[in-house]
Amino acid sequence: MKIPGTLTTTWAGRQDMTALRNALGEDIAGTAHLEDAGSPEQPPAFSDPMGAFSSPCSGLREQGTQKRSGEDDGCDGSASLVWAAMPGMVFQEDKQSSVHPLSLSWVLGYNSSLAVHSLMDGENLVLLYVSSHTLVIYDILKNRQHHLQGHTNVISCLCVSEDRRWVATADRGPDALIIVWDSFSGIPVHTIFESHPKDGVGAIAISHDAKYLATISAGTVQRVCVWDWTSPMEKPVCSAELKPEFGYQDYVFFNPQNPYEFVSNSKTQVIFYLWDNEGLHYGAPVLNSQTFHSVVGYFSQSVFHFNNSQALTATSSGKLVVWDTVGHSKDLRAKPHSMKATSLVPMQEDSLTVLQVFESCIVTGDVKGQVKFYNGQLQFLTCYSHSEVGPIQSISFSKTSRDASPDCSTSSITSSQPFIIRNFILSTSDATVLHVAIDKTNFEKVMEETKEAVNAIACHPRQARVAVGSHCGMLRLWDYQQNKYLVSRIFTQTGIQCLSYDPEGYFLAVGCTDGSVYILDAISLLSSCKELKFSHGPVTHISFSHDSEYLATADEKYSVTVYKRVLQNGNGCWEHLAGLHSHYKPIRSILFGVQLDSNEPRLLSLGEDRQLVEYDLKCSSKDHLVVLHRDRVEQVAVPLCLAWYPQLSNESFILTANNCYKLKLYNTTTKMCRKTLLGPTYGSPLEKIQILPATNTADPQKHYLVYTTKDKVGLQILPVDGNPYKSSAFICHPDGVSDLASSFDGRYVFTAGGDDCTVMKWEVNINALDAAASLGGEGLIPFYNLLDGGREGEFFKELEDYFYYMQLRSHGIDTLETREVSTHIPLEEMPSVMRAMGFYPSEEKIEEMINEVKFSKYVDTGEQVTKINLEDFIKLYINHRPVFGLSMTEIQQAFQVLGYDNENGDKVIDRGDLLLLLQLRGERMTEDELAQCLTTLLGRCPGGGGSKPDAYDPSGAAALIEEEIPAEITAEIFTADILSLPVAEKKKR
Repeated sequence: MKIPGTLTTTWAGRQDMTALRNALGEDIAGTAHLEDAGSPEQPPAFSDPMGAFSSPCSGLREQGTQKRSGEDDGCDGSASLVWAAMPGMVFQEDKQSSVHPLSLSWVLGYNSSLAVHSLMDGENLVLLYVSSHTLVIYDILKNRQHHLQGHTNVISCLCVSEDRRWVATADRGPDALIIVWDSFSGIPVHTIFESHPKDGVGAIAISHDAKYLATISAGTVQRVCVWDWTSPMEKPVCSAELKPEFGYQDYVFFNPQNPYEFVSNSKTQVIFYLWDNEGLHYGAPVLNSQTFHSVVGYFSQSVFHFNNSQALTATSSGKLVVWDTVGHSKDLRAKPHSMKATSLVPMQEDSLTVLQVFESCIVTGDVKGQVKFYNGQLQFLTCYSHSEVGPIQSISFSKTSRDASPDCSTSSITSSQPFIIRNFILSTSDATVLHVAIDKTNFEKVMEETKEAVNAIACHPRQARVAVGSHCGMLRLWDYQQNKYLVSRIFTQTGIQCLSYDPEGYFLAVGCTDGSVYILDAISLLSSCKELKFSHGPVTHISFSHDSEYLATADEKYSVTVYKRVLQNGNGCWEHLAGLHSHYKPIRSILFGVQLDSNEPRLLSLGEDRQLVEYDLKCSSKDHLVVLHRDRVEQVAVPLCLAWYPQLSNESFILTANNCYKLKLYNTTTKMCRKTLLGPTYGSPLEKIQILPATNTADPQKHYLVYTTKDKVGLQILPVDGNPYKSSAFICHPDGVSDLASSFDGRYVFTAGGDDCTVMKWEVNINALDAAASLGGEGLIPFYNLLDGGREGEFFKELEDYFYYMQLRSHGIDTLETREVSTHIPLEEMPSVMRAMGFYPSEEKIEEMINEVKFSKYVDTGEQVTKINLEDFIKLYINHRPVFGLSMTEIQQAFQVLGYDNENGDKVIDRGDLLLLLQLRGERMTEDELAQCLTTLLGRCPGGGGSKPDAYDPSGAAALIEEEIPAEITAEIFTADILSLPVAEKKKR
């Protein structure tokens, strides 16, 4: 059996073969190396993926590879950072400040479904674990974290080499990656792109010599691949597709004695593999309850025995399956097919969750938190257990060995050989990590995190405290300066959905999944009054008024509930004031403010029903919540979030963001839309926004907006003007951001990841964002880049031509009088230029654009603007036009709603129905307007014979419409034949 391929790559700095093998943990004389496997002459080149971030222009994730090199060409034999790295090097202080506007500073929580590994021991206790899409190296004793970032999806699996040096991580989802890291330096040394492009990776293992990776895809039809990650080749050495009836293979493990052999298992099937030059060979032996006339249970993990050809599999029935070869075939490729279950050994009654082979022991972990050791003959050696330990998820042993204490009360040594064991780390499925010292036989809890979704965070308004609430009912107070937990409380009967501090920081309000509200003391987390339960569904939003006299909540039943502070026995308490079913779609935001002419609070709520509702708190009474105003803020788009805009001018605004990537400013009194602006476009619209507390005391007019999209967190320079370089965003929680909070001093931003059970602390560097905005250019330069072809492109030249044509038209085309040269066009001509450039705004949108220009200086000068110049027109065009234009999918969706299925199975609209809808629904058209529009689109102007567009015969127009438009209209006919827009050939029938 031969393994092809050699390690032929370039590397800055030459090392001899011994150095390479020492770094890879490779034993030159070991049995892992087969004959004629090839001898590399140079160390491998490692590719380093840049941190995944978002481009300010396109909003798309940028990826790249960066070569890390030593000093010049390495002829002097100098080592690179990887070769020179030592354990603990990742924690060396980096004096250089981050060049990013937001940089990850700390991570709370981890993925408890994946293993936790021990990297160092002795005086240091360093853990390696996964938090969302980030790999965390955590020094517990020194309370320091180092973050390895490169994945854009949640990490689905990881593995660690025998010497704990090399760590491989993989994810699943779009653009899935496999990254191999050097745990000493924190450098990503190799990246495999498109390993399993369709589904990503579901299981991964690294060989004992740290040279090969085995991966199994995460799809319904799984593919197994073997990779030589020390080679520059981006293709697997071999691969094979598994049958769906084998079940979902979620665990894979290499044979420590042979890197060309590995095993995987699903809940119901174990598969053995052997690979060589001719491919990957595998066998799937059958085992069921009839094989040994005993209940087998579900498989959890499989390993190879340490001193023979056997393999072992742990089961949920507390048994170990022993696999061995049957027959004596000389063909090694027949080995996977000859593996059979030779015995089923009952070990205990409780389900086994973890199975490991460590040195000369076989180690098991179970659902009751017990760790048991057996010798090679499966004879019991010792047991470590604790009543408070939950189901074990992983076991990781330290590097330093110790002699076990034979008189341990929980131990029972049955072997005559000296029993050597090491301290180890346990992780449990309930998100707890424990350190077990074998000389003391004690379990020390080193980490305890939330095991369910984290949906709620809130920052204290005066102190470095952040409250974190999860669906399991755990509420924790965390000091984000010292990076440590202060106090916690568990709500056993409900989960926590939202949190809010009062402006003074005395109280913490907790909104729960059962509709209840708790008001707690902000320091002790003890209840300051009895439970309030007046919501009919889970509380989604909660907020205090500026004077702490009112508390408002919104729930999943589209209702707003208001509580008022009262005095009882000399102490402040809250009682229910009133509630109102004020929306008919989910409420996205509730917001307290202050009346402009008084210190009275005002309350607003924004829903997906496009309604902005303001409540009259002063006139509201017991069980009667009065609505002061109800305004529709969008015509088509769906509003997603709401905030008070800073007082940057004489006019006060409310800021909203919608699902069309637009930010809108509304006058706080009239609710008139005063500006529409292009928002950040990073793959998904803004879902939460907050004004960052002012950090620059030298310039009080300098403000910033912090926001989250579906999976990113970002910063935006205010005032908003549509300049894409004034914004920056970074991936924070690939599976979705559930909440956002900012520290009282504006130095930190916190994001909660919901189902990934993590909270991330981001350090703010506004100077980096200011620098990026400056590099983007001033004036119109950033806006030119948003036009097709830029300033010198055909699109801009065409826009200039239309703009100047409108100047001629406003003065009269046929006039012989001397024309007055101007850089402006009348405001009423603006919609015509917009439509000429391919942007077809609705009548309401036209009114908003005209009002935006007309009243732009009204507050300052008291005068209306009646004309617009080219520069302002370009900004207006870019800010108002659709970000992605009209897609064929949107038109087809409209036909799905309005149409019916014809005889051919196509979704169609009757011609008469379409004409009727255009006259009765939406922005209704008159019969004359409709006839004129359709005849113009069809390229005909019947009857009349006049030169003006409106000179036509209505009866002739009706005949033309009936002649040119079929009785049944499909989406393709409507798009291509009526609107004359291009349609892909595959869309046409």
